[in-house]
Amino acid sequence: MSTSRRDFVRTTAASLAVGVPLASLAAAPATATPAAAAPEILIRRAVRPVVVSDYSGWEFRNGGRENAVERAFRGIVAGEDVLDALIAGVNIPELDPLETGIGYGALPNADGIVQLDASCMHGPRRRAGAVAAIEGVRTPSKVAQAVMDYTDHHLLSGEGAQAFARAMGFPIEQDLNTENSRRLWVEWKRRVDGEHWLDPNGTGRKPRPRHERDPGDAAGDHLTSSEWEARALAAGRSMVRDGLIPEGSFWGTISCNGISPTGDICGVTTTSGLAWKIPGRTGDSPILGAGLYVDNDVGAAGSTGRGEANLYNLSSFLIVESMRRGMSPKDAGMEALKRIRSNTVEARLLNAKGNPNFNIRFFVLNKRGEWAGVAMYHAGETKFAVCDENGARAVELEPLLTGAPND
Repeated sequence: MSTSRRDFVRTTAASLAVGVPLASLAAAPATATPAAAAPEILIRRAVRPVVVSDYSGWEFRNGGRENAVERAFRGIVAGEDVLDALIAGVNIPELDPLETGIGYGALPNADGIVQLDASCMHGPRRRAGAVAAIEGVRTPSKVAQAVMDYTDHHLLSGEGAQAFARAMGFPIEQDLNTENSRRLWVEWKRRVDGEHWLDPNGTGRKPRPRHERDPGDAAGDHLTSSEWEARALAAGRSMVRDGLIPEGSFWGTISCNGISPTGDICGVTTTSGLAWKIPGRTGDSPILGAGLYVDNDVGAAGSTGRGEANLYNLSSFLIVESMRRGMSPKDAGMEALKRIRSNTVEARLLNAKGNPNFNIRFFVLNKRGEWAGVAMYHAGETKFAVCDENGARAVELEPLLTGAPND
């Protein structure tokens, strides 16, 4: 009788999740006395393996048959090291040019250069590695793992990270842009500075007469750094509203955590960061405790969304510590969202209701294999990815606040 791959995985995972007395493996003779019976030794109860990720882990396949969570789960149940399996999973969207928030073809920084961040944590080994603002490598998650495996450091950045990658044998490319990512960058430049970057089709916003402009309306008119940042962010958000880029690509991250049948937990986060960012900007993804945190005795948490809010609150670390105190994955994630909400006080970061005008999401997994996905708002990307013995699926995120960030 033939057995499907999914049935095999389900059966294998379920059998691993049941503790069986060793003495029951062989029946005792009918004449055995209680004194002669073998002592009952229980095998340590295992957990049901599971992989959780943001929606990128479900959506992108790079022309293949598997998405990130499917590949990662398959590797875990086949006995691969959990982190190896997770990184093999996230390599799929990293290499997919259709995923414009991660790896090859990701949306570049303000200078049109693709700079990438990544981190990984190995729960059983208590080891971690990360890279920030690395250029020319399609799979920064693999470089982060190499930092973990081959150095005494947790984080390498910029030219140093690239030099390390080259020394470790990673191919270095001159430009990770695709035709699509470069076209979108040009459109962003036009929206930021219509005085100098023109619409090749002769349509779109026409520059207003100088006396009618708002202060700092053109890029060269004495913009302060905060004014420039606000203008650049507004242009990017307008491209999301116009359907030119998905919200997930604008913030641009995949975070993927998994647990094995024996309870080993690992995690990885990889990103191009905020689209059109200031060159050199490093978000939360490569910072341990912010974009990713793993404790093999407790659980793991990873994030997508506004990195600066996550950095200020070290939210992934907060989530894991909340689970250490007994909170469920969902409640721990909500606790982090409440902390971010209370610490967001700048007027430029608040909407008309006085709530954060940005979204942020957490993907949480505990030692028992329980999981949750939570978000500040049920808006933009509203689902996340899960894969277990029942297969891969997209699940609705649970929001802290109603409405959308700009309501």
